[in-house]
Amino acid sequence: MSQNIEIEAMRNAADTVVVALKSLANTDRLLILCHLVQEELNVSEIEEKTQIMQPTLSQQLMMLRKNDVVKTRRDGKQIYYSIKDEKLTLILSQLYQLYCPIQL
Repeated sequence: MSQNIEIEAMRNAADTVVVALKSLANTDRLLILCHLVQEELNVSEIEEKTQIMQPTLSQQLMMLRKNDVVKTRRDGKQIYYSIKDEKLTLILSQLYQLYCPIQL
């Protein structure tokens, strides 16, 4: 019985990981998330920092919201985005260390 519970827990965890990895498996979404690791940003700031233009930016932000990867906060007319799960921040930090070495 306990093995079935363990397998079910592993399956649920695997589903969560797959959603996170799918969110990272797109250049535009990865760039957006790399900037959101550093700070909360509104749509205009994301567009400026990533150079991803509308409507592509809106589509990718919609996918990140749909996958429950980012959270939003409204301040007047502005919507601010931040990363929802600290685990994703750890994954992104590790990817940065592995693939974006400091150029000397």
